[in-house]
Amino acid sequence: MIRINLLPQKRRRVESGSSSELWVLLAFGALLVEIVLLFVLHGMKESELAEEVKQNQEIQAKIDASKAAVANHKNVIGELERMRAREDAIAKLQSARTGPTAVLLEFARLLTPGMGPSIDPEELAKVRRDNPLALYNPSWDPRRLWITQYVEETRLLHISGIARDAEDVSELAKRMNLSDYFDKIRLLPAKAGSDGDTGIPVVSWALEAEVKY
Repeated sequence: MIRINLLPQKRRRVESGSSSELWVLLAFGALLVEIVLLFVLHGMKESELAEEVKQNQEIQAKIDASKAAVANHKNVIGELERMRAREDAIAKLQSARTGPTAVLLEFARLLTPGMGPSIDPEELAKVRRDNPLALYNPSWDPRRLWITQYVEETRLLHISGIARDAEDVSELAKRMNLSDYFDKIRLLPAKAGSDGDTGIPVVSWALEAEVKY
């Protein structure tokens, strides 16, 4: 009779089955850990992406605001330029209306006994110190000089007349040079002669100047 012992084989099967279950559990655990890590990593990437999107939106908002500000800046600059042009036009009209009157009043001062040109006192003191010969003569009698023509066009003044002598014409030119209302005075050639009614020697003179107003 042949006897077969099956107990050792059964134990081996049990041990083999236990090892297989352990490997399955370990593999399942590793897979579970990997899945958890993937979820954590995905969450981190989602958070980073959301932060990047937020920063991009903020940058884009600043860019849009800057573009709007620049566009509005051009409009503001254009409006300011139009306002300045309008103010300049008004100032020119006002100056053209009052300027000639002021120049005539200044010319009347120059030809009034005891009066002189309109000039800043400090500027007059400087002229007195640097060039005394350029000062006007307070005792000059303006009745020694007559004006026969006074023409102003585009702020260029042309005056002509008669004077007793060349010194009287020179005195008028000095006063105009010192005045705040005249500039670039230029004496034109004079001509000596005599008055047709009295025969008194006189000088026919003329000058040009720019007026300031």
